[in-house]
Amino acid sequence: MTERALELDEKDPLRSYRDKFLGSDDPSITAYLDGNSLGRPTKASVERINTFMTQAWGGRLIRGWDEQWFDLPVTIGDALADATLGAAPGQTTIGDSTTVLLYKLARAAIAMRPGRTEIVIDRDNFPTDRYLLEGIAAELNMSLRWIETDRRGGIEPEQLTEVVGENTALVVITHVAYRSGFLVDVAEATRITHAAGALMLLDVCHSVGSVPLELDSWGVDLAVGCTYKYLNGGPGSPAFAYVRSDLQGDFVQPIWGWMGRADPFEMAQGYVPAQGIQRVISGTPSVFGMIAMQDTIEMIAEVGMDAIRAKSVALTEYALELAREMLVPLGVEIASPEDSNRRGGHVTIDHPEFKAITARLWEKGVIPDYRAPQGIRLGLSPLSTSYQEVYLGIVAIRDELRA
Repeated sequence: MTERALELDEKDPLRSYRDKFLGSDDPSITAYLDGNSLGRPTKASVERINTFMTQAWGGRLIRGWDEQWFDLPVTIGDALADATLGAAPGQTTIGDSTTVLLYKLARAAIAMRPGRTEIVIDRDNFPTDRYLLEGIAAELNMSLRWIETDRRGGIEPEQLTEVVGENTALVVITHVAYRSGFLVDVAEATRITHAAGALMLLDVCHSVGSVPLELDSWGVDLAVGCTYKYLNGGPGSPAFAYVRSDLQGDFVQPIWGWMGRADPFEMAQGYVPAQGIQRVISGTPSVFGMIAMQDTIEMIAEVGMDAIRAKSVALTEYALELAREMLVPLGVEIASPEDSNRRGGHVTIDHPEFKAITARLWEKGVIPDYRAPQGIRLGLSPLSTSYQEVYLGIVAIRDELRA
């Protein structure tokens, strides 16, 4: 069986990209299967960060703001949008955490639908999304309409149709479910949302960089995503926000900061929002936090999202094949859609012993992650994960179950 994994790696058209990541030859790591929580750093980013420290920051000092840094949130946002989001320029900006950007986009969207009193979200959405919307609902005296979803699946169009209506201001959906990997039909969900007169806010944290996105053609109103998973931006790297161009004139965000103001360096009295996507920005952006993601964005642009998606599907299919053969006979249950058309870039498998087993796997250099109540999540990053890693990871889980 290991020969087949090696053969698949040899035939992998993206195999050369694995060598562009740090740690791929680290003997202490047998299999890194958590790329959808924290991606590996790229080797090029080490040089980019060092150059920034010594030449840009160290050499240009405060002049760097006028020469480049002030524009980075939008210039990198445009590059990200072109490579991964299916979005035209001028609609994406980098900055803040996912939580803060979700808050900004949700509050602005609700303000664009005055008089409406309901927000729609599903019960198995990522905790941050749920908690944030609960807080906004309490803050604005609104109601949450919960979609009850199977934790091994996700939102179906008919479920959305049942809860949206004339009182719906905003629908918040995650493109790829963080637990199951379920892939939502965004175009249909957006159509249903718009038919009710509501706005769609799409969370793409678990899809950007592994699943092709077409935000413009799908008609999505607003979107948010993080950059430390498949984009390899590093721990805590800033998130990004997308606001469709025709909505930007009415977009009034709740956190007024000086860099989101028109002519910010005038230091004038009173807040006047900047034109376009710049108005989503609040305070000084994290320039250092934006550096590492640039190399992965360039790689994705070079490879193309179709090739990345093909590798992602092949990796998850291989993981499922091995799980059926080695793990299901030992009581493991597959907790992700088995149809690749309904699955994103990760696979979740369930077993009552997986919490303890995950800790033991980490000690042995096999690194997936654990998701309650009893799931191991295999996050397979197309540019950096090998088939051999998938094989060795599944074998290690089998051996722990047998022990």
